Amino acid sequence: MRISLTVNGEPLEADLWGGESLLMVLRDTLELPGSKNACEQGECGSCSVLLDGALVCSCLVLGAQAEGHEVVTIEGLAGDEDLHPVQQAFVDAGAVQCGFCTPGLVVAVADLLERSPHPGEDEIREALSGNLCRCTGYAKIFDAVRLAAERA
Repeated sequence: MRISLTVNGEPLEADLWGGESLLMVLRDTLELPGSKNACEQGECGSCSVLLDGALVCSCLVLGAQAEGHEVVTIEGLAGDEDLHPVQQAFVDAGAVQCGFCTPGLVVAVADLLERSPHPGEDEIREALSGNLCRCTGYAKIFDAVRLAAERA
């Protein structure tokens, strides 16, 4: 089947199998490897993208469901020359270790700050509760969220 969708502001078409996830369409067909394939069950958040402005685990969305919709991936957050403020805050706070969870976390934080520019600790914890990191222990990640909020 062939679908038309907008990814990171660019109208695209993709050929896919009807049961294929949006994650696989993004990574394999559209060659956007930023969203990571880890659990394939919506448990880790490493494949998080914005679908029509809503944060979703792309491994749980059928690619066919993206027909006619807008997707923003980690690749679409940054400008042509500058990092997105959340990406820059992650770098500056040292919140990146192995980097596998980072794309999903950055997308989740960008979504959080769009909804709540100055979130409290509980809001941050709730917003990131669907993202797993096995390297950082979350302290640096929370520092990055606070830094990005400060700079906004």
